[in-house]
Amino acid sequence: MNKVEALGACELSERMINDHNVMMRNKRVVITGMGIWSCIGTSKAEVAESLRMGRVGIGHEPARLDYGYQSDLTGLVPEPELKPLLHRRLRAGLSQEAAYAFMASKEAFEQAGMDEEYLLNHEVGVIFGNDSSSKPVIETDRMLVARPDTELLGSGLIFQSMNSTVNMNLSSIFHLRGVNFTVSAACASGSHSVGLGYLLIKQGLQDVVLCGGAQEVNQFAMASFDALGAFSKRLDDPLRAARPFDRDRDGLVPSGGAAALVLEDYDHAVRRGAPILAEVAGYGFSSNGGGISQPSDDGSVTAMARAMEMAGVTPADIDYVNAHATGTPQGDSFEALALDRLFHGQPALISSTKGMTGHECWMAGASELVYCTLMMQEGFVAPNVNFENPDEASAPLNIVTKTVEKPLHTILSNSFGFGGTNSAVVLKKVE
Repeated sequence: MNKVEALGACELSERMINDHNVMMRNKRVVITGMGIWSCIGTSKAEVAESLRMGRVGIGHEPARLDYGYQSDLTGLVPEPELKPLLHRRLRAGLSQEAAYAFMASKEAFEQAGMDEEYLLNHEVGVIFGNDSSSKPVIETDRMLVARPDTELLGSGLIFQSMNSTVNMNLSSIFHLRGVNFTVSAACASGSHSVGLGYLLIKQGLQDVVLCGGAQEVNQFAMASFDALGAFSKRLDDPLRAARPFDRDRDGLVPSGGAAALVLEDYDHAVRRGAPILAEVAGYGFSSNGGGISQPSDDGSVTAMARAMEMAGVTPADIDYVNAHATGTPQGDSFEALALDRLFHGQPALISSTKGMTGHECWMAGASELVYCTLMMQEGFVAPNVNFENPDEASAPLNIVTKTVEKPLHTILSNSFGFGGTNSAVVLKKVE
C-alpha cells in the first residue's frame, strides 16, 4: 500500500469511527417497565385509577403532633410486607425508603420481562434519587444513648443510614452489575436520576438502567422541614390541604414512597421483545445560583427549554405539562411565571398531581414520570385538584381542574429543588 492509499485508508477508518460514535450518541431511550409504591396506590393499575378519579392519598399522622410538628398532614403510604419476598439477611439492610424502592423495582422488572435469570446474565445499571435516610440515624443515636456500646448496633443500620441505601440494596437483591450510584438533588433527585440514566444509554455506555426515586415518610424525616413553616396547616380538611397553584394555598403536604422505571436502548428492547411504554426524548437541567431556598423562573425556563431542545420539540408540540407545583406560595408563583413565558397561547394542558399525592420529595421526579406515562398510555390528563381560585401568576395558565380525556403524544415533566436544582424531562409516545 503506497502513502496515498494509506492516508485514504486512515481517513476512511477515522470517518467510520466518527460515524459509529455519532450513532452511539444518538441511541433512542425507552421505558420498558415501571413500578410504583405511593399514597395513591401500590401498583400501576391502582395508581392509574386514582389519577383518573382525582383520588387524594393525604391524611393525619397524630404522632407528628406529639413529636412537635406544626402539622400532622402527610401522604399515607402503606408499609410493604417483605417477609414472604426477601430473606432476613436481605431485609436487615433495608431502610424504609429502600423497602419502598424494592417493591417498585420488583414491579418494574416484572413488566419489563426481566426475571432473576435475565438479571444474572446481563449487565443492568441502577441510578436512584434519594437525599436522606433519617430514621436509622436517629435510631442509632437513641440506642447508644441508652447503652453506650456500638457492638449492640448490629450490621444493618450502616446500610440503612447511608444516602446510597437504595442503590446498594437494590444492586445486591437484584444482582445489578452496571452503573450504580445515588443522585442527591433535593426534590429533583428522582427526575435527575432518569435524566442521567437516559444520557448513559443515549451515549451507548449502558443498554439498561433501573432509574427511580425513593422518599421515607417517617416522622423523623420531615421535622426540620416542618420547622420552616412550609407545610399546610389545613388540619381540618386534609383532602383539600394540598392546593397547587391555588390562590389560597398555605404550604405543601409531605409524602413519599418509591417509583422505578426500567430505561432501555430502543434497539435492545426491540430485539428482546420488551414492552415499550414511552420514549425518554429529552432531559434539561439548570441551577438557579441564588439563595438556597429561592426559586427562579429563569432557572425553570432554562431546564424546560433544554429538555425540549434535546427532544427536538417546541412548546407548541407539548400536549401536557406535569408541573412541579407543591402548594407553597413562592415556589408555585415562580413556576407559573416560567410556564407562562414558555406556554402562553399554546395548547398544552397543565396540572400538578401533588394535589393528590402531596409532595413526594426525593421520589417526586420519578413518580411523576410514572404518572405521566400512565396518562399517556390511557389517554387522559389528571386534574390539578383543589385549584379553585387562581392568583395573578397562575391565572394565565391552562390548568386542568377535572380529568380530561385526550390523546397524549408529548409530555413535559418538571422537578425543582432546594439549592436551586432544576430538572425537566420530555416523554414521547412510541407509535
